[in-house]
Amino acid sequence: MKLLWNSWLVTLSLVLPIATPALADLPLPSPSRLAQANGETRPTLPASEPANAEPSDEAEELPQEEEDSEPANAESSDEAEELPQEEEDSEPANAESSDETEESSEEEYTLDPEEAAKQAERRRLLERLAEADRLYVAGDIAAAEAIYQEVKPPFSDDGKQAAISTLPEPLTDPEQLSPASRVYWREAQAGWESKLESRIFVPLEFLVEASPEFLPGHLLLAEAYTSYKQPEKAVEVLERATTFYPNSPELLRVKIAALAATEQWLEASIAARQFALLNPDHSDAEEFATLAEDNFGKFRGYIRKVIAGNAIGNVVTGAIGVALTGNPLGALSAVETLVMLARGESAIGRSIANQAIEELEMVEDEEIIAYVQKLGEKLSKLSGRDDFEYEFYVIKDKNLNAFALPGGKIFVNAGAILHSDTEAQLAGLITHELAHAVLSHGFQMVTHGNLIGNMARYVPFGGTLANLLVLDYSRDMEQQADVLGTRLLTSAGYSADGLRNLMVKLKEQYGEGSSFWKFMSSHPPTKERISDLETLIERGGYNRFAYEGVEQHQEMRQRVAELLREELSQEDLVKLDIELEEVETEETEEGEETEEEELNSDKDEANSEEEELDSEDNEANPEGEEEELNSDDKDKQEEE
Repeated sequence: MKLLWNSWLVTLSLVLPIATPALADLPLPSPSRLAQANGETRPTLPASEPANAEPSDEAEELPQEEEDSEPANAESSDEAEELPQEEEDSEPANAESSDETEESSEEEYTLDPEEAAKQAERRRLLERLAEADRLYVAGDIAAAEAIYQEVKPPFSDDGKQAAISTLPEPLTDPEQLSPASRVYWREAQAGWESKLESRIFVPLEFLVEASPEFLPGHLLLAEAYTSYKQPEKAVEVLERATTFYPNSPELLRVKIAALAATEQWLEASIAARQFALLNPDHSDAEEFATLAEDNFGKFRGYIRKVIAGNAIGNVVTGAIGVALTGNPLGALSAVETLVMLARGESAIGRSIANQAIEELEMVEDEEIIAYVQKLGEKLSKLSGRDDFEYEFYVIKDKNLNAFALPGGKIFVNAGAILHSDTEAQLAGLITHELAHAVLSHGFQMVTHGNLIGNMARYVPFGGTLANLLVLDYSRDMEQQADVLGTRLLTSAGYSADGLRNLMVKLKEQYGEGSSFWKFMSSHPPTKERISDLETLIERGGYNRFAYEGVEQHQEMRQRVAELLREELSQEDLVKLDIELEEVETEETEEGEETEEEELNSDKDEANSEEEELDSEDNEANPEGEEEELNSDDKDKQEEE
């Protein structure tokens, strides 16, 4: 054995020098290919195995190994070709991840630095306004107005409006005027006596600007405009004067006469009734109540003439309908419309309101309803019309919108509370709609459009209902609603710029093309419209340094947000500066409790199943049988 081993070593020593160059000349695969081929064919040899065992056989087998590695490479190339397919398969996963990213980005929506800074400033403003509100309610009007003026900048850089409470007492004696104002007055009187137009209007306009407390200046300017065939300007002058001093009977009488002269009988009636309502103990209250009834009678007479005039047109269009369609119901519809119009605004408004309540989703939260109704009733009592039964409804809708039906039926979206910062802003929206109802804008449009509406019955979407639901108020009507609405705000003790501030806030946040401006009909709040409101407030002397109503309104905003939380996105909540974390936490806890209940239920079911199995096992192998068997075994053992 030892001899054989020695001979094997000698042979190996002779063969190895010869085989080594041959091995060096063989085309060996790279280590990576070897590793790949070995991974595909057979496991790598352990390092402890002799590398020099049967080298000649190994050398002969190497080309075969290379050949065997080609299928492995082919497989790897196939895998490489299949990689794009894997990428394609991964696209849906990426799409899902992108959707998840979008959802997470929506959940984690944050304001940019500029918007965040504006929101922080808004919070500070509301805190200061709330502080002023508390002083205002406590009766410290001067201290409250000081804070209001501090935090509310002027509309323009060239002036700052004074609060109405700081205006001086009205004057009638020209000797009490300043030297400059006395000059204006003497010059205007001289021009009036000599009938020189250039010497009348210029000094009088300077006079009423410099000394608005001098009532004879307003009266003479209005008389001059009336004499020179400019009654609209006369009404404008008296409107401004009565805004400064609403309790002046002399100014109000002239204003009512000017309104009646321009056939604005309804406006004249409202102005007279407002004085009687606001000053029930005044000695002239009964006189103005009579003026209100007289002018309202003239307005009703005018409407009856319009309806009577349309009656002939209704009969004609009804006959045309019979001729065109062969259906006599066309004429009947015209008569029904005439009867409805003859019944008046309240009947139309009640009929449409009932239909709206059935078709729209209404808010049922008692606190929100009570808040809007209380505010609406407070404002409607000052409207100057007591022939309406005012009703206020809240629609469950997150968008800012409101509309008025004839007869004082006002519908306000819950979103109007949500998108307003103060009670004064919400009141501004309500007074605007109240003004449309009080001034009978919708009823007048339906009355004047009755003939056209009946012609439209023979095409889709025609008729009185269409006229009511698509109210395209004229610019004059919008201006009238702004003026009366601002008067109502001031009379109720609210800041007169409530509607203007609501417009500015939403215009900055959502832009002029937003759907939030639907309530403005065909006249959205462009820069021009906001500027008109600012001019109205400043030139009219309407007090914008009065009660805002922050605290209670913010509570109602939170309540509305909780009511509409399913409709509000995270972005909506961030922009509105409202948090609903408590509601979400409660929902999470409820969810966890539900999951625990489900787990407990599953455990109970599992336990019951185990008990059933045990019961079956017990039935299959009853303990009594085992005991009997054991007893038999013992007996056998004892016998043995």
